[in-house]
Amino acid sequence: MEGSWLTLILSMCLMTIILLLLVRRGKFLYTLRKVPYPPALPIIGNAYQLCCSPEEAFKKMIKWGQELGDIYLVWVGMRPFIFLYKAEAIQPLLSSSIHIDKSLEYKYLQPWLGSGLVTSTGEKWHFRRKLLTPTFHSGLLEVYLKTAIREAEVLISCLRKEIGKPAFDIVPYAKRATLDVICDSSMGCNVNAQTNFKNEYVQAINTLASISQRRFLNVWMSFDPIFKLTRWGQKYNHALGVTHEFVNRIIAERKAEWKAKKYRNCSEQSNKHQALLDLLLELSQDGKVLTDDDIRDEVNTFMFAGHDTTATSVSWILYALGRHPEYQEKVLNEYYEVTKTKQLTLDVLSKLTWLEACIKETWRVYPVAPLIARQIYHPITILGHDIPIGSTVLVNSFLLHRDPRYFPEPDTYKPERFLPNGPKYPPYAFIPFSAGSRNCIGSKYAIMIVKILSLFILKNFHVISLDTEDQLRFSSELVLHNANGLRLKITPRKQELDVIILHSMHSNKVKEKC
Repeated sequence: MEGSWLTLILSMCLMTIILLLLVRRGKFLYTLRKVPYPPALPIIGNAYQLCCSPEEAFKKMIKWGQELGDIYLVWVGMRPFIFLYKAEAIQPLLSSSIHIDKSLEYKYLQPWLGSGLVTSTGEKWHFRRKLLTPTFHSGLLEVYLKTAIREAEVLISCLRKEIGKPAFDIVPYAKRATLDVICDSSMGCNVNAQTNFKNEYVQAINTLASISQRRFLNVWMSFDPIFKLTRWGQKYNHALGVTHEFVNRIIAERKAEWKAKKYRNCSEQSNKHQALLDLLLELSQDGKVLTDDDIRDEVNTFMFAGHDTTATSVSWILYALGRHPEYQEKVLNEYYEVTKTKQLTLDVLSKLTWLEACIKETWRVYPVAPLIARQIYHPITILGHDIPIGSTVLVNSFLLHRDPRYFPEPDTYKPERFLPNGPKYPPYAFIPFSAGSRNCIGSKYAIMIVKILSLFILKNFHVISLDTEDQLRFSSELVLHNANGLRLKITPRKQELDVIILHSMHSNKVKEKC
C-alpha cells in the first residue's frame, strides 16, 4: 500500500510540474502571438529554412524584414529570435542599462575571450567597463597613431606586388595590417603578420575567429559534445592552446619588465605605457583587481573585437570608393589642402571631413556588424509588443541604415549625407558602433586605424572595384562579408609611380655594380 501511495504522489507531482511548464509555455507563446513570423514547422520552427549557407540565411533575413513589417520573429527550435530595424524599436533596447546581456550564442567565444568586455555581463561588465574606459584617452591614441602609420607603410609595400594584376582580394591584406596594428597596441609586440603569413599566432587568431563565427549560424556545431568531436573542434582547441600560450608568455614577460621598471624608476615607467597590456598591469594592482587570466581575457577581447571589424571596415570603404572614384579625388584634394607641410596628427585627421563622410556612408550601406543580439532576462515592451523573458532580440542594422525616412535613396552611396552641414539623424537611426551603455569602447581607436589605412592606400593607389553592387553576395557572421571577397584593381598615383621608378633605378644600379 505504501508503495502505491508513493507512486501516486510522485505521479501527481510529475503531472503538476508538466502542467506548470505547459501553462508557462502557453503564456510565453500567447505573449508573442501578434508578432509575425514566416511559416514554421512544429518543434523545429524555422530552423530548416536556416540550414543553408550564411549567404542564403542573410538573404532570407532581409526578405522577411521587407515582407513582415517593422518587427518579426524566427523560431529556431523552441527559441524565438525577434528582429528589429526601426530607430524607435531599438531605442528602448539599446538605451537600457538593464538589457545588456549578449545572446546565448556568445558562449561560443568564452573559451577564447573568457569574461572580457564582449562576453561579460552584470556587475562584472559594469566594473570592467568603468575600469577600462580611461585606457582609450587621447594621449594614448597619439601613441597608437604612430603604430598605425608604420603598419600602413608596410601595407603599401605589400600591395605594390598587386599593381598591374587584373584583380586581387583586399580583405586578407586588411586583416593582416589591422592584426599587426592591434597586436602592437595591445601587447607591445610585433607578430609581423603582413610579412610572415606562417606565424603560428597569426594563423591561430584567424582559425579562432573563423570557427567561432561558423558556430553562430550552424545548428549542429552549437552543441559542445558534437563540436568537440568534429575536425573543426580539434582545430579550434589547437588554435586556442597556441593563442593562450602566446598571450600568457607576453603577459609574463611584460609583467617582469613592468615590475623591474617600477622598482628602478617610477617616473620612467609611467612614461612608457605604450600598450594596453601595460595599462592593464598597472590597473591590476599586483593581482588584487585583475588577475593574469583577467588581463589575458581583455587582451584577447581587444585583439578579437578590433582586428576583424577594422579590417572589414577598410575593405568595404575601398570597395565603395572603387565604385565611386570621384570621391577618391575629393578625399585626396581635402587631405593635401589640410596637411600641406603638417605632420599627420589626430587633429589633422579630425579635419578630413570628406574622408569621414565616406567612411560613415560606407558603414551605413555596408554595416560592419549587421546583427546586434541581446538576451532578454527582464520584461520589455517594443512597438507595443511585450517581449517575454527568454527571447533573443536582434537589431538588423543592415535594414536600419536603409530606412528611407532618414536616408532617401537608401541603396545609393552618397557621402554628402554625413558632411558637417548635412542632415541630422535621430540617435538610433545610425549605429555603426552600436549605441547606449554597451556601445564600442574603442570606437575612437577604430576610427583612427580605419582612417589611416584607407588614406594611405588612396594616397598611393587609384582603386577600382571590379564587382557591381548587384554582384555582391552578402554573408553575415559576426561581421558583414562578401562571399567572394572584395576584388580590387590598383594603379599607382603619381607619387607612388615616382617611388616605383626610383626603386627600379636603384635595383638596376645594384645589378650593374654586381
